[in-house]
Amino acid sequence: MAQSAKPIWSPVPESMYPTLAFLMLAVGLVVTAGFFIYGATSSRKNLSLAKELTIGAVASVFLGFGSLFLLLSCGVYV
Repeated sequence: MAQSAKPIWSPVPESMYPTLAFLMLAVGLVVTAGFFIYGATSSRKNLSLAKELTIGAVASVFLGFGSLFLLLSCGVYV
């Protein structure tokens, strides 16, 4: 009754983990720097909550996936 189980594998080749980690962390840090620069150089009248949330969300996604691929490339399977 039980059918044979299919193996589970990553849609991303393991050889790409270090490259993806580097690129995503680099982009995330650049976006984070842009977030801080925007906050420091904008006056109170020109600050936009929507823009800050958008920049913060983009930085968070890139840093999160970059951290995931960094852990995977080091052999820590999460």
